[in-house]
Amino acid sequence: MGFWMSARLVCAIAVLCAAASAVALAEDKPAQTGANIGGSAWNVEVAPSGTSGITLDPAQTEIINKVNTYFNELDNLSGRFAQTNADGKVMRGKFAMKRPGRFRFDYSRPSLQVIISDGRNLAIQDHDLNNEDRVQLDQTPFRLLLRKDVDLVRDARIFEVQEGGDTIAVALRDKSPDTSGAIRLVFSTQPKLELKEWMTKDAQGLDTKVEIGDLDRETAVADDQFVIKPMGAAFNPR
Repeated sequence: MGFWMSARLVCAIAVLCAAASAVALAEDKPAQTGANIGGSAWNVEVAPSGTSGITLDPAQTEIINKVNTYFNELDNLSGRFAQTNADGKVMRGKFAMKRPGRFRFDYSRPSLQVIISDGRNLAIQDHDLNNEDRVQLDQTPFRLLLRKDVDLVRDARIFEVQEGGDTIAVALRDKSPDTSGAIRLVFSTQPKLELKEWMTKDAQGLDTKVEIGDLDRETAVADDQFVIKPMGAAFNPR
């Protein structure tokens, strides 16, 4: 598939998803608590692909239910992001999300790259090179988080739940065999639960971290921000 074969898109793809084989799942192991919650390493025990993930205890189930509620109540979210690649390179920009299934990442200059999901398809457009790659949203981990009814216990294989201080971390992977990638979410809990970063891992085991800030949950995001326009159309960076 061209989405995975285009090497120049690796940094952009890392914002959203990782190769399906990048992270092995832990099966029926207790989740770690307190250690390395916000760190860059993934403390995941190796297990065969297709295993069911950890068995949640009541406290961990409560955390997952809070994460479900957070996403189910999240109609709009916009702000800024900073993407740190495995080589230390930092790329910045603006993002907007609107459930169900729509999001947009605009990279700051000198990049002319934008990633857009219209709820069905995800497009990675490079307006400098006049090139576009597409994939179905259902083939990325964000399908789980931006669907109309988020239920991670039902739909995800969860292989990490940690809580410590004012931070919680959850790592998961879609149960669907058609969906590639795994993702680790980090939330702050004070003054209220808020997503602050996520991490993905590529096929070589290298981590990419995306931190978000200046978050706005109140301002409605216009629907036209999520229209995938054909390459060659007028492009106005946000």
